[in-house]
Amino acid sequence: MNATPEDASVIAQRLHLAAGFHSSERDWVVDRLAALGSRLRSYRDDEIELEISLKDRKGVEQRVMLQCWINHGHRLHLVATSSQRELPAALNEVRDELIRQVGETKTRTEPRSNRALRSVPTPPE
Repeated sequence: MNATPEDASVIAQRLHLAAGFHSSERDWVVDRLAALGSRLRSYRDDEIELEISLKDRKGVEQRVMLQCWINHGHRLHLVATSSQRELPAALNEVRDELIRQVGETKTRTEPRSNRALRSVPTPPE
């Protein structure tokens, strides 16, 4: 996925490295997640929070978790996880999953905003 410097900037500003990551890895992680920035640019910076954590680094049960909170009308919490053994592959997997989830939330339609779905037909007698 191609990411622009603006995409990386969105991630760099909002990403918090939690347990398992070293501060020296921040730039590398931001570069890996930069493609997510294009999905998040439609929200204001103060509406987005990102946190990534790593459990059991290089262990059998290594797990990467990327969480995203979006405060846009209501607080939305999205979570993507990966159990990939290779850290670069795990970061790519959580990034792609979160891109999918953000895309779904942007295109989700609710019955209250669609007259056809709100109309309940009367059952025949």
